[in-house]
Amino acid sequence: MVTEVLSRPADEFENDQSLEFLWAAKAYEHSEVYFNLLCSVDPKLLKITPIDDLIYKLFREEFPTMDLKVIVESHLKSTKEKEKWRPFCERFKNVLEDYSFGTLLRANAEEDNREENTMLVTRIQFCCIEIARNREGVNDILRKKFRLQETEKENLSKPTEETCGTKISSS
Repeated sequence: MVTEVLSRPADEFENDQSLEFLWAAKAYEHSEVYFNLLCSVDPKLLKITPIDDLIYKLFREEFPTMDLKVIVESHLKSTKEKEKWRPFCERFKNVLEDYSFGTLLRANAEEDNREENTMLVTRIQFCCIEIARNREGVNDILRKKFRLQETEKENLSKPTEETCGTKISSS
């Protein structure tokens, strides 16, 4: 149902809050799934689209020095950058499905997808940046960092002599 509604032409809708909520929910769900993948699998092995090679090649030709570790939203969305990104993105109009859909991107590649670390970008911008982050090793730290945090949480939830007030036998 959500996909069906969201695939209808934009001019069929006014500023409908329920529709905005559906978009936000879909973007958040995508962000969560993608982040969980990054924490579970070697990012270099991830394939985001069927045309990752093309996207990466064209992205690095157009934006060869773009810093991927920390994306500054005000810079990415500046007039100067928009003038570069707009024609670049349009090249994918008939190549990548939903190329212009709003997608959440992590600003700091070493952090999770908390609200204060995400920004809304087009799907093709997300693909460009995340494919490059994966191939260039920028996302590699996530598996170590967030697996360690999960292990620490698990260890904190296990009973210890101190939390139980008694000695735990190791049988």
